[in-house]
Amino acid sequence: MKRIFLSPPDVSGRERELVEEVFASNYVAPAGQMLGAFERAVARYTGIASAVAVNSGTAALHLALRHLGIGEGDEVWTSSMTFIGGASPIVFQRATPVFFDVCRTGWTIDCDLVEEALAQAAGGGVLPRAIVPTDLYGQSCDLDRLLALGLEYGIAIITDSAEALGARYKDRHAGKGAGASILSFNGNKIITTSGGGMLLSDDARLIEHARFLSTQAREQVPHYEHLEIGYNYRMSNVSAAIGLGQIEQISQKIARRRQIFARYVEELSVIDGIDFMPEPSYATSTRWLSCVTLDPIRIRARRDVIMRACEEVDIEVRPLWKPMHLQPVFAGARFVGPGLCAELFEIGLCLPSGSGMTDEDQSRVIDVVIDVLKT
Repeated sequence: MKRIFLSPPDVSGRERELVEEVFASNYVAPAGQMLGAFERAVARYTGIASAVAVNSGTAALHLALRHLGIGEGDEVWTSSMTFIGGASPIVFQRATPVFFDVCRTGWTIDCDLVEEALAQAAGGGVLPRAIVPTDLYGQSCDLDRLLALGLEYGIAIITDSAEALGARYKDRHAGKGAGASILSFNGNKIITTSGGGMLLSDDARLIEHARFLSTQAREQVPHYEHLEIGYNYRMSNVSAAIGLGQIEQISQKIARRRQIFARYVEELSVIDGIDFMPEPSYATSTRWLSCVTLDPIRIRARRDVIMRACEEVDIEVRPLWKPMHLQPVFAGARFVGPGLCAELFEIGLCLPSGSGMTDEDQSRVIDVVIDVLKT
């Protein structure tokens, strides 16, 4: 019986052909035609003007914060329910992260809490230099509301869209309109470059500075000259070729993930007490991961029981993200909110949702979950 992974790579297009072109050209380093072609393809798909491809979403966020000059003594407000790569770049810059709870309507950053905290900070506290909302599990935050707050208080908005390539906010791509947006192409994402990320912005100067920093901040002179410290963050031409082949199939990949989620809803809803990640009216989620919650009052079996049962038959399921304010590495960090994200972590599960998953694979998952929950 084959193992069913949570969200494995789905290689089905021209990836091999494009990688062979890279090897034929001998441009296997962080330079070459595929890099520019991939950046243009993603920029065109998202509707965001400029892009620079780097080796991770974490690197992309770090470059955005660095460009803004964020540093020691600055606060950056961000979602607590996220992957650590959405928070660690704040620490790289010696700034202070402040973590915010999520809203019930979409599990993204609670804009009511942000608005209230900004009003308090303006009245005598410390205003943040930037706000970094997470577009969680393929779903956009309420971006226009955050942009209005950013404009009112003079704060940059950088969307962590690492999990949300293809997600829509109202009539545009998630992150479009923010000062910058970051993407991840890790192996478990909607599309992959095996590992990689991208920084996008309608501000061409931001992207050019990030591109410069991503290649060790080398000055344009014959010898190696450096006026500021940079990073070895540029994506390789080989990885970009994989990404270029992947993005040609992105519409089909998203459609398949949404289909998988819809089937989970249809077949698991027979269980009283199981609920699903909500989709607010302003968002169209990619359903990168299919997320469910288990009401502890109506369901006797706990999350870990389902996880063990699935693991026994080679099915990978995982809890929702453990909130950053509960991580030992961020002990003592300020957290704003009643703690919904902690509650979701305790009762939530991510079910397999890879776009290459067959109907038979999904039936295996559904059967195990129902068997456990009906006992």
